[in-house]
Amino acid sequence: MATAAVLVFVVFLIGIAVSIPIGISMILGSIAPMFLVDKGGNITQLLNNTFSGANSVPILAVPLFILGGVIMAEGGISKKLFNFFAYFAGRIPGGIPCAVILTCLFYGAISGSGPATTAAVGSMCIPFLVSLGYNRQWSAGLVAVAGGLGVIIPPSIPFVLYSLATEVSTGNLFLAGILPGIMIGVFLMAYAVFYCVTKGEDKALINAKMNELKSQGFGKLFADSFPALLCPIIILGGIYTGWFTPTEAACISVFYAILVSLFVYKSIKIKDLIPFLCSSVKTYGGLAFVLAFATAFGRVLSLTRANRVVEDFITSNFHSSFSVMTVLVVIFLILGMVMDTGPAIIILAPVLLPAVEKLGVDPVHFGVVLVCCLSIGLATPPFGLDLFVAGNLAEEPPMSVAKKAVPFIIAFMIALFLITYVAPISTVLVSMFGVIPSG
Repeated sequence: MATAAVLVFVVFLIGIAVSIPIGISMILGSIAPMFLVDKGGNITQLLNNTFSGANSVPILAVPLFILGGVIMAEGGISKKLFNFFAYFAGRIPGGIPCAVILTCLFYGAISGSGPATTAAVGSMCIPFLVSLGYNRQWSAGLVAVAGGLGVIIPPSIPFVLYSLATEVSTGNLFLAGILPGIMIGVFLMAYAVFYCVTKGEDKALINAKMNELKSQGFGKLFADSFPALLCPIIILGGIYTGWFTPTEAACISVFYAILVSLFVYKSIKIKDLIPFLCSSVKTYGGLAFVLAFATAFGRVLSLTRANRVVEDFITSNFHSSFSVMTVLVVIFLILGMVMDTGPAIIILAPVLLPAVEKLGVDPVHFGVVLVCCLSIGLATPPFGLDLFVAGNLAEEPPMSVAKKAVPFIIAFMIALFLITYVAPISTVLVSMFGVIPSG
């Protein structure tokens, strides 16, 4: 049985190493024991498990949150949020970059996606920052790293995927992401302020822009921003009051985005909805394929007792939650540089969670740490997706953006280590508000 378990991982890793798509590599890993050692079931079981993986109500939250994020990005909601935060923070040292980070924080509570947050906020904020005299590459690096908050602040697509892979409550994961997301945002803002104080800012340009913004008056600005500010309150408030499940919240986010963009801001037209749907399907298509086969892959791992092999290895070599989490954080950070967030969670979470639970790690806390580590990978070379998005928006090479993003990544990692070793940062809100159904 151990031979079959090792075979699953070896075939899968070889597939990844030779650049075979992750979904196909999972299929190859799943069928290898069937043909070579006959320990993984049969093809019929594999197909049944694949279809059962796709036939799930909670999985609907993923494409719906993607669609809602696309509509909100095209509807110009990020600009409304930025104007609101800039109104209060714009005149303090580093206030404009801080307003960008706050916009990423709040927009993450709308889109649930790091790249979507980077694209929506960056398309408006990077040119604005450059027009105020901030370095173009630094501005892109700021948005690339802050965009990663989109996968931590709830609702979060990676948290939905972690819930699907481990059966941990989606609602509790959303709740657990609030304080870590805010903490990371604070550390990023601290560095932004330090940079602006030491490097200086063009106060004349900034004051001119702020005078222009304040001339609108707070009442008009608040009325203009209120629908955008209300969106995460509706989504998260509905979940935690029990009015609807996270999956239903994803559906409501789509309808809310359509209503606000069509009738309140009038920034899109009905004919635009079809291209938005097409864009969302293209984004979700590859991930849907991986999600379907992840269930079959997990079943084969169970039949070959691969989970037990991993669990025995970890528990025999590590004797405390501190030591195992230290090693896993390093592994997750490295994987985040070369692997997309979704597939990494689907593959790693169900294999590692039983072992770390044996060492006393809370499953919700483990999920938060995993997602935080992988979110750094979105802005880390060589394959950080947010780097490419921000670099494209700034018309700068991704590696040039990456150099300026390094201090922000360091600030992010300092917050990550606090989150990793101080578990209550993730779990305190969950313990206060109790278990929330994940449907």
